[in-house]
Amino acid sequence: MDPYELLGVSRDADDAAIKKAYRSLARKYHPDVNPDEASQEKFKEISHAYEILSDPQKRAAYDRGGDMGFGFGGGAGAGAGFSFTDIMDAFFGGQGGGGTSSGRGPRTRTRRGQDALVGLEIDLAEAAFGASHEMTLDTAVVCETCHGDGAAPGSKPVTCETCHGAGEVAHVQRSFLGEIRTLRPCAACRGFGTIIPDPCRDCGGDGRVRTRRTLTIKVPAGVDSGTRLQLTGQGEVGPGGGPAGDLYVELRVARHPIFTRQGGDLHCTVTVPMTAAALGTVLTMPTLEADLVSEDFTPETPTSFDLEVKPGTQPGSEQVLRGLGVPGLHGRGRGDLVVTVLVETPTGLDEQQAELLAQLAKLRDEEHPAGSIKATKQGLFGRIRDVFGEH
Repeated sequence: MDPYELLGVSRDADDAAIKKAYRSLARKYHPDVNPDEASQEKFKEISHAYEILSDPQKRAAYDRGGDMGFGFGGGAGAGAGFSFTDIMDAFFGGQGGGGTSSGRGPRTRTRRGQDALVGLEIDLAEAAFGASHEMTLDTAVVCETCHGDGAAPGSKPVTCETCHGAGEVAHVQRSFLGEIRTLRPCAACRGFGTIIPDPCRDCGGDGRVRTRRTLTIKVPAGVDSGTRLQLTGQGEVGPGGGPAGDLYVELRVARHPIFTRQGGDLHCTVTVPMTAAALGTVLTMPTLEADLVSEDFTPETPTSFDLEVKPGTQPGSEQVLRGLGVPGLHGRGRGDLVVTVLVETPTGLDEQQAELLAQLAKLRDEEHPAGSIKATKQGLFGRIRDVFGEH
């Protein structure tokens, strides 16, 4: 029978469609579900069909007219339908004519689980100073009913009657090299050497179930968006109750209402009236530690500081406060806090205010200022444009 017809897929089906079709049929005809002979024979046929169509070399050989063990196809020569892997396996890894077993034996049902990746959003203060977060995850854990072996309580796996526990069966085919015998995973037991006649009802014989569990994630101080934390052995439990993979937690730092982060430095802006910039003033500014204050915790470092705006401060001037930025990873120093001062020009002046400003302008001889005209400082892109002669 045509393997495409056996799996119910078109000849241009991709790997995903072929795998989906095979899994659907395998669940229906698997010996663990339907132990009758007709179902076992059907399962062998669809497994052989999947073996061909899932292998790019074998599929290409079949599409060219190779037999591939289905008893049809002709016209491609005596050697059609055999991949290089089949031939090499026969001579070096399988059973040659009259040879002995390769000794590979059945494969284990217990395998390592997959790694998992989850995201976690944290505050800027938590990224800077560290924190602990509880996360609820939906992951695979060992089935408590069967303890991972996949068999219902009171039962156990039995030796496969097809391969007699070897996990492999020999296939004999003829080619231009003569008779070739190759070892392939047993389709009846899927290469395990045993069959579970009474699968666990909770896990369906897989040895694991999905459930929700809570983990405490410890975020170290100094992390940033994109940092990944590795929690060894906290990922998915493997089939057959195998060891769990690792869990990776990717951090994303939420936007802060005051501070922006640039590496280890924090930046913020403060806007003062024109009069304050001219006469000078002192402002109380918060530090990032202010976000840590709670009913049961007060940080040891200051939560605020006095920012002195000196008389005559110009718009855009910066003040750098050393050591008030973000701590480095593993306690490697600490960045700075950079405060940019913006000056607000008054609008909507009433008659008295306008008169006072006019008197000030007269006193400063600024009633008809000429202004200071200078060339604008070019940025990087402006200099590149001039080099390449763009106008």
